[in-house]
Amino acid sequence: MISKFIISSTLAALVSLTAVPASANDLFLQQFGWWNQAGGGQVGTGNVIGVYQNGIINGAVANQAGNGNVAAIGQDGINNYGETYQNGDSNAAGVGQFGTNHNSILSQDGNGNVAAGVQVGNGCNAGVAQTGAGNVAAFVQACP
Repeated sequence: MISKFIISSTLAALVSLTAVPASANDLFLQQFGWWNQAGGGQVGTGNVIGVYQNGIINGAVANQAGNGNVAAIGQDGINNYGETYQNGDSNAAGVGQFGTNHNSILSQDGNGNVAAGVQVGNGCNAGVAQTGAGNVAAFVQACP
């Protein structure tokens, strides 16, 4: 009886040590095509990064420092580059790029900021920098 208790207690302790806490960070990454690159980092808890790339020579970088931030970069085409930087809590940043030769950098330093954009065509460039709390920015560009 005591040996069963010890074994079950040991198993319960091992399971609790290996279980991922609910506050862990998440990363979702899908890449199709050739020579696509993705990178970044997460410090804090409850952060989420999602990257989707389809095509060739696309690059994505997402960095998060804080808690409860969400970043999404979606790219379809050739030679697109998207970057997000988030420092603070509860920020949301996302960009979708469709076509070729697009560049975007979204930077958030503060809490509760939202930045989102879409670029289509060829050769669009966008940069958004938010400092403080509760800022909202959106952009849509169609470049020839």
